[in-house]
Amino acid sequence: MCGITGAPRKGTVKALNKHLNHRGSSCDAVQTENYSIGHYLHSVVGELQQPIKNEGLLTANCEIYNWKEINEKYCWKTENDAETLLKLLEEKGLQGLEEIDGIYAFAYIKDNELILARDILGVNPIWYTEKDEEFAFASEKQALEKEGLECRELHPRQILKYDLETGERSFEQREFFEIDVDENLEIEQAAEEIKEKFLEAVEKRVPEGDVGLLFSGGVDSTLIAAALQKLGKDFTAYTAGIQHGNVDAPRDMDWAQEVAEDMDIELESYEAELEEVEETLPKLVDWISSTSVVKNGVALPFHFALKNSKEKEQVIMSGLGSEQLYAGYHRQQGYLNKECLSGLRSIFERDLYRDNVISFRNGREIRLPFLDHDLIEHALTIPEDYKVKDEYRKYVLRRAAEKLGVPEKVAWRGKTAAQYGSNFDKAIDKLSRNKDFDHKQEYLNSLRSEPNNRIAALTSGGKDSNAALYRVQRRNNEISCLLTLRSENKDSYMFDSKKSRGHLEEQAEKLGIPLLAQETEGEKETELEDLRKGLEKARESYNVEGVVAGALASTYQRDRVDKVAEEVGLKVFTPLWQEDQARYMRWLIREGFEVEITSVATRGLDENWEGTVLDQDNIDELLNLAEEYRFNAAGEGGEYETRVVGFPDSLT
Repeated sequence: MCGITGAPRKGTVKALNKHLNHRGSSCDAVQTENYSIGHYLHSVVGELQQPIKNEGLLTANCEIYNWKEINEKYCWKTENDAETLLKLLEEKGLQGLEEIDGIYAFAYIKDNELILARDILGVNPIWYTEKDEEFAFASEKQALEKEGLECRELHPRQILKYDLETGERSFEQREFFEIDVDENLEIEQAAEEIKEKFLEAVEKRVPEGDVGLLFSGGVDSTLIAAALQKLGKDFTAYTAGIQHGNVDAPRDMDWAQEVAEDMDIELESYEAELEEVEETLPKLVDWISSTSVVKNGVALPFHFALKNSKEKEQVIMSGLGSEQLYAGYHRQQGYLNKECLSGLRSIFERDLYRDNVISFRNGREIRLPFLDHDLIEHALTIPEDYKVKDEYRKYVLRRAAEKLGVPEKVAWRGKTAAQYGSNFDKAIDKLSRNKDFDHKQEYLNSLRSEPNNRIAALTSGGKDSNAALYRVQRRNNEISCLLTLRSENKDSYMFDSKKSRGHLEEQAEKLGIPLLAQETEGEKETELEDLRKGLEKARESYNVEGVVAGALASTYQRDRVDKVAEEVGLKVFTPLWQEDQARYMRWLIREGFEVEITSVATRGLDENWEGTVLDQDNIDELLNLAEEYRFNAAGEGGEYETRVVGFPDSLT
């Protein structure tokens, strides 16, 4: 994998290349009649210099595992996977991408048309400018930001076509994975198939040279270790953690050492100092262009493990992706395969960009066997009760792990997130308190002047949409506009239009955020088209990159927002998803929201509650009634409706 850049002027491309010099060992730029593209080479397969020219001009960041098979199929004699990609585009067009088994991000110029595309999961990144006069792109956001260019991430399910003469843009939508459960699949058969498909996924990602492994001793990384041993491939495993003050030793490091000894794995461990974390965090925030506590907490053990390694392999393997396939997160409840699919849709924003950037900053290319397409398609055929069973999450994967030789104590060990098992989350917390910040997010926000994302907030005027907006804004995102869908159908499943337009305008004025209103008749499916129109207005008027929704537990609402936002090329943020409802309601009051109950529709709540503004005194009464009469404490089932009449000071 490599770095790719492009801009009308060759000087801009050279400047962008300088910001990507960690992504390779050599760079070049080629100027066409009206556009220039560049490339930074990190060669794993062959040394063919890019950009490559034939009928068209290509710069690509790709790892195509079946390039030799494609060559054989068409009797081509290309030197590596990038040249094979060029041949596919020139002879098969964009349809040729369907033949690729691998990951890629590329720019291709032919007949005054520039095409930008990436693999549908979004393992390899592309960022591009939308509102600037100079249309430019690069593999990393920070490169464009440092040249003063406002940019957005190309959505993995969109292909961008840019007319170099007129400046017109169009997008081609791509299909994603679908759920196709095999009800006749036996659990033993499913586990055996996972074992075989996982071995194949690892084998195709094994390079000719050395390989490393990010290792916590959990089931995912140990499964990769077992597969590499089964394939007879030597490797070095890496782990990192921190211990400071009276904090206990990092659990992941101790456990990784124990598992490595049991399995005869060569392991390098690095224990960081608090001062190193303080010095490193500003760099990480800049590299990944995000102040997210979770993203930086996960990036720290990844970075320290590789930064201080003795070996310098070109390829590093990671167990990222198993949680999305086999329901490893506790927030995944209810319709588990829908939860898995939703997680796969958003993994490019949540995890992949961070890991891609951190690996390259440490001279490695990351490979992710759990995100193999065959393995994903198989995972979406597995019945949900095989994924969570007997209180074990990822149950069927654990069965498969035992079949591949993972020790029983590892296969059935509970999950600890990387930022906690390594103690780096505690390190961030300690640093934030040392610097007199109220919480970790404030501290990390202080390290970046630019917002993480520009976001449109779907709002009904009720508590959930405003609470979601608040959480996303506190995480250093810019709420560029509010978007409300005004439905003529007051019983719409998707949109609550019971609040007056005047109340929403009053809220927008208090928040100091412009309000967009989109009318809809509220018919079950056509209202999705109206949502799309509203999101397109938000993107066009305010250049938003994402949308935040107040979904708590409704997969009906969340999945439809996911689908429509994807068609518009927007990321989706649902910061309240699967929140404990009683805890959430108390949090609302504690943060300073003034929430008025406008109507009630359930046994246990009489009309006296209408007009009540929730406070510290009556919130307990409401929650007790919810427990007694068994209704949703947050009104998620329509038991009551709310509107926000007062906001936390930090919002206004």
